[in-house]
Amino acid sequence: MKKVSFHDIVQHERFNTKVITYNELTHSPEAAYQKFQIKPVDAYRLLRPYLQSKVFEQLKAVMPLTIYLALFQILILRQPVADASIILGGMLAVIFGLMFFMEGLRLGLMPFGEVIGNKLPQKSTLPVVLLIAFLLGIGVTFAEPAIGALKAAGANVDPKSAPYLYALLNHWPGMLVLVVGGGVGLAAVLGTLRFIYDWSLKPLIFLTVIPTLLITLYSMQHPELVHLIGLAWDSGAVTTGPVTVPLVLALGIGIASAAGSGNQSLSGFGIVTLASLFPIMGVQLLALYIHSTVSVAEIEALSHFMNKAPAFWYETTPYVEIIAGIRAIVPLVLFLGLVLVFLLRDRLQNAQVVMLGLAFSVVGMIIFNLGLTYGLAKLGGQAGEMIPGAFTGIESIKESPLYWFSMGIAITVLFAFALGFGATLAEPALNALGMTVERLTNGAFKKQTLMMAVSLGVGIGIAVGVSKIIFDWSLAWLLIPAYLFALVLTVLSSEEFVNVAWDSAGVTTGPVTVPLVLAMGLGLGQAVGVVEGFGILSMASIGPIITVLLTGLWIKLRCMRQEKAALKTAMDAKES
Repeated sequence: MKKVSFHDIVQHERFNTKVITYNELTHSPEAAYQKFQIKPVDAYRLLRPYLQSKVFEQLKAVMPLTIYLALFQILILRQPVADASIILGGMLAVIFGLMFFMEGLRLGLMPFGEVIGNKLPQKSTLPVVLLIAFLLGIGVTFAEPAIGALKAAGANVDPKSAPYLYALLNHWPGMLVLVVGGGVGLAAVLGTLRFIYDWSLKPLIFLTVIPTLLITLYSMQHPELVHLIGLAWDSGAVTTGPVTVPLVLALGIGIASAAGSGNQSLSGFGIVTLASLFPIMGVQLLALYIHSTVSVAEIEALSHFMNKAPAFWYETTPYVEIIAGIRAIVPLVLFLGLVLVFLLRDRLQNAQVVMLGLAFSVVGMIIFNLGLTYGLAKLGGQAGEMIPGAFTGIESIKESPLYWFSMGIAITVLFAFALGFGATLAEPALNALGMTVERLTNGAFKKQTLMMAVSLGVGIGIAVGVSKIIFDWSLAWLLIPAYLFALVLTVLSSEEFVNVAWDSAGVTTGPVTVPLVLAMGLGLGQAVGVVEGFGILSMASIGPIITVLLTGLWIKLRCMRQEKAALKTAMDAKES
């Protein structure tokens, strides 16, 4: 008798089952669904609960941070919020932009990823599949909402103090995002191969982190490159947002399922880690290339010319936000459509709904970009510029310093910790990760324990990042020991906890947190007179990795003690 695996049965049912619609089952047109007219008031009553839930979902992500920053500025720093009405309008634009974008992602972009992920391995060879995964990684990076904050960060950089940082953010922002996208593409390829061949994540982490740290050490030796370290490490936090993770995971898991391999209980873990690490290496290599091919004199001359040249209409608001929103979504959709039609020779079900979702994505991205300009960036930058008034004298606050030095520093660090802790605890993706981890570990790693560990790590990381800017510490000397410590913990930890810990950093960097923290860091750096204010996001990424690994080791030790105690009790009972 020939044995048939359960996986083969599932795959046969999955790819050889014909879906029959209700209309096909009904023979008479009268019995099928018929169009009917509804009044506007009925349409409103139908849509109101749905819209309320979607708006409330984004309100929970945006408003607590907004209120916290505003109250801190008013009550602790004793300063009113400048341009409050404009910032409020911008934050409302962020809320409605994210609502439209996330709904468009669900209705429009995700069906593409699911269909391609399921059917691509059936109709193409592995090299073609990996090429599609690589190109998809680049495309989704351009579509990330938070990537606009990275490109907008160049406005506060002085070309004389940090010429190569200024050049990368102002002269070559497209190249910067392309390299970041290339890193995500490579992560998608490697993550897909890992799904197929069931590779352990530990060697991949060592093979990625160690070369990245070595490049960072090399960059420290050059005064022109040292200011690019923060940008490179922060860029890894920007890539793991609401577009990259679902689409790339849908493709990778679909390929692994079609190939009939992969550890299904851990499917999805690891690719977020690689998508965070590869862009860091890519940006540092791009910086080395620009440093070797472009002189400081050329950068200063180009910046002088750009400052004097009048801006074109498409370089001014709101046109720049509109063009950026279209450019982020449309090329990605065209690429996915070409793959579906010409490579897979297939079509989407419910095409009208998908088109509506894609329209929602474009509109949502445009509104979000406007909210980023007038809301998140303004609020974060203003808070960052005001914070130093707690411990030192600044022009914008007449009574500064408001507190004695040590007290002002303590207030600032506690503010940063509470910002990171609260924002992470309210992140919906963290709640979803916690439930998944609790299920996979059979309750050993509780959801609440994971959420507290990740939030604590992010809070400590942001506090350390803010301290780095205030005291002008070298970011490399913070990152290198932290990552080496994380690698030691990785060796001691089991595969399950390694997967969870290294991926936990990705769920903390949402489309609201990244622009806000990035703008706050740059504003703080400008206020205290440091060359650049990058580094907070990178510290917020390594923090939860360490805290989750430590928590995992503690849980493992506790389980071992419980097993020993139970075994001893059983042996004592047997002897008696």
